[in-house]
Amino acid sequence: MTDEETARKSADAMWADDHTAHALGMTLRGVDPGKASLAMTITKSMVNGHGIAHGGFIFTLADTAFAYACNSHNQRAVAQHAQISFLAPGKLGMTLIAEASERQRGDRSGIYDITVRDEASTIIAEFRGWSRSIPGTFF
Repeated sequence: MTDEETARKSADAMWADDHTAHALGMTLRGVDPGKASLAMTITKSMVNGHGIAHGGFIFTLADTAFAYACNSHNQRAVAQHAQISFLAPGKLGMTLIAEASERQRGDRSGIYDITVRDEASTIIAEFRGWSRSIPGTFF
């Protein structure tokens, strides 16, 4: 099995049980070894008292892309630490795209950068996640 097939099979296994992503209307746009792309449209229930996307939803989108990237090697992994910088507001009706990329991966931990953009490629947020491997595989 190629690395690309492993990434896809791992993502398919996760996607089947990812109730959060489904509930928020996320779509899995693509996955490759150490990479993932997801999209989510900002709905009325995701807008805060300032009339912009609540940062928690933007974080959740970035965190979900992070999860698919760090689990793409058929080794289960979870977030150990994450941080985000919000650079521009998300707005009602806007589709946000989170693209995750592996920066470093060792035996038990990894570092991933995730950029969240709108459809016009404006950067909305930058997220960095540190992963930690846990026992188990997807298949």
